[in-house]
Amino acid sequence: MTDALVIGGGPAGLMAADALLEAGRAVTLVEAKPSIGRKFLMAGKSGLNLTKMQPFGPFLAAYTGDMHPTLKAALHAFGPEQVQDWTHGLAQETFTGSTGRLFPKVMKASPLLRAWLARLDGMGLTRHTRWRWTGWDHNACVFDTPEGQRTLTPRVTVFALGGSSWARLGSDGVWADAFAANGIDLVPFQPSNVGLKVDWSDHMIPYFGKALKAVAWHAGDAVSRGEATISKHGLEGGGVYTLTPAVRDGVELTLDLVPDLSPDRLKAKLPATPKSGVSKILRNSLRLTPEKIAMFNEFRPKGPVDWAKVPDLLKALPIHHAGLRPMDEAISTAGGVPFDAMPDTLMLKDRPGTFCAGEMLDWDAPTGGYLLTACFATGLWAGRHAADFNRP
Repeated sequence: MTDALVIGGGPAGLMAADALLEAGRAVTLVEAKPSIGRKFLMAGKSGLNLTKMQPFGPFLAAYTGDMHPTLKAALHAFGPEQVQDWTHGLAQETFTGSTGRLFPKVMKASPLLRAWLARLDGMGLTRHTRWRWTGWDHNACVFDTPEGQRTLTPRVTVFALGGSSWARLGSDGVWADAFAANGIDLVPFQPSNVGLKVDWSDHMIPYFGKALKAVAWHAGDAVSRGEATISKHGLEGGGVYTLTPAVRDGVELTLDLVPDLSPDRLKAKLPATPKSGVSKILRNSLRLTPEKIAMFNEFRPKGPVDWAKVPDLLKALPIHHAGLRPMDEAISTAGGVPFDAMPDTLMLKDRPGTFCAGEMLDWDAPTGGYLLTACFATGLWAGRHAADFNRP
């Protein structure tokens, strides 16, 4: 019999394995892909944002919706300060950016992952790659492997199978079918931290690849001051990613092209009566960039410009879009295993000894370190509770 089994080699699975090994359990970790931590490494290509160093209250407030007490407890046990200390414990130096985001000094994920795996291997971790979990056979876990079908019967199992985004990196959500077949009701997956589909007119083609900077995006009460890039397919980037939950719920998206100007200051900068074309006035009076002017012309009401409405449009330009980009393009997903299916240990009520962690749980968060921190935290939480279950 296998002692402790971890299924999934992302940050949540590795953290669960770490906790189990620390508690003296013999741990086998299996991963469907040819290597460990593929999505983790991809996240590090643009600089690995580990967490955000800020007071705990604002940190929790960044998570979407009503936070379940179990997730709150896990984050309290392993929040930003603990992430920083853990990284230093793996001999990886960090720095905090001007916005409070914590990064490894090398700005890559690979050295951290190598150090982590070396620590786990030194503690006795057994690893298998190209092992895809296909379901349960009573208490046994069934896998497709390069050597054919294999089964393992563990004393305790931690699932950390990811959500349903970036399938090529391992988060394909296929596991949900096996869970549903065993009577585990899941919350349907939805894309999060994803771009918008926009059917651009031809005049926008020269602006593909250009960034919209110094703007503010509004969706109901949600506001984002992040940048977004005009792409062939729509809008991409942190400015719109953080508003995914509101857009997903059908809230209107507007763009403030001059967020640092109050309505009164804006009107004072504009002529009372236009004596030249609107684009020229926006360029000369407000110093708007070409891409901002292009966005204004793309989304303003068609036909002759009603000058009286221009200030309001500059402060709240309606962004007409065709919805969110496909789920497989999303950085993360909402949905998955509901917390109500588990007590506060993250063990499934209907499958004693089976724990869940990471993005396969139903929670949602923006980019900026919140995603990784919750994966670390829930992996550690599940691993510690699993370590106390059914000891040999």
